[in-house]
Amino acid sequence: MEEIKIEFDFTLYKENENIRPLKLNIKEETYRDLANLELSMTGRVDALISNTFIQEAVQLVINAISLFEKGYFDSAYYSLRQSLEVSTTIVYLMELDSTDREIELLNWKKQSRFPMYSEMVKFLIKNEKEFANIKKQMSNYFNKLQLVKERLNKYVHKQGFNTFYVSRNHFANKSRDDNQFIKEFEGFVEACIGAIAVFRLSIDPIPVLLLEEEIYERLTGSLTEPFTEDFISKYIGEDEIRSYKKTNIYLGYYEGCLTIEKRLPSVIDLLNYQFIDKSKIDEILSQVHLLSDVDIYAVTISNFSDKVATIYCDEGLTFYFTTTKSNRLKNSFNSMILKQVKESNSHKNFPYDEAFLTYYKVDEIDIFIEHNEEFEESEVSLLTQLLKNSRKNNV
Repeated sequence: MEEIKIEFDFTLYKENENIRPLKLNIKEETYRDLANLELSMTGRVDALISNTFIQEAVQLVINAISLFEKGYFDSAYYSLRQSLEVSTTIVYLMELDSTDREIELLNWKKQSRFPMYSEMVKFLIKNEKEFANIKKQMSNYFNKLQLVKERLNKYVHKQGFNTFYVSRNHFANKSRDDNQFIKEFEGFVEACIGAIAVFRLSIDPIPVLLLEEEIYERLTGSLTEPFTEDFISKYIGEDEIRSYKKTNIYLGYYEGCLTIEKRLPSVIDLLNYQFIDKSKIDEILSQVHLLSDVDIYAVTISNFSDKVATIYCDEGLTFYFTTTKSNRLKNSFNSMILKQVKESNSHKNFPYDEAFLTYYKVDEIDIFIEHNEEFEESEVSLLTQLLKNSRKNNV
């Protein structure tokens, strides 16, 4: 009889001996919510670096979820705690005056002496600026957050046998409740996402302000995407957001935004969604002073001919679509086609599936026009002149 040889990988066995992967049910939904948080980037010129910190905090939450599912639960808790510290760091830096901020940011970059989480929070409260006012108005929220931070520390510092791999995952552990363990962790994930969102709101209130129609119509084209109402309800809370709306930073921004000119519906469509309603050109041009040069070029081209369906700028990085439906059957877009048109000998009436492409270069901006019928030579000449004069004369 042939001898059966059983190989035993001792290294693999030891690496997995006390590791028990678990499945979370919230992952897909949570990742979508984290994307909403990432898109809430600030447009404050002096605070643009904070967007990187928010993105890092989001990544730390994602890492925590991944580590937990793989069974490395203490590392998962550590990553959650770090998401709070990274979020606090940017608020701390933003509340310093410009000189101190440069010094502290340099210390942070060089990994020199830099305050820990508790030190930053104490400074922010003592500093009596925006964060202190937010913490005062949202005291219940921050009291709950402190309890979460303390609970995370228990796992990070290995306090209690339930934080030990060799105890928690031992086959003889009859008291282990994986469902409760998972539920607790999911609760901490939710709390940390909410905290990152609140720290984000300490920089500016735009993600919440944009939910107000009066403000939305004035801040059209903002770099910031608003938090969804579901996001706020789930991660911050209706009562807490009402408290936030009583803070100095929210009220100050709100009053300031009311002094900004309200955008007309067609202009909102243009600035927010790059959609040009050709029947509303006069309405759009009544607020031409609110448009960028590229917006003006796009409006000029759209108004030029019913043949025009879509306008691409800078090889498709920005594009505008219009009420004229393209003859193209495909919905896909390939920037290489635009490059071919630009590098071709003829920039006009380049076949593009069932439509055509025509290329212009205006003020160093590459503009590609998708049109359903060929342009006649007279149309090409006229459009050249219109584009040449449009920015100078503000259409």
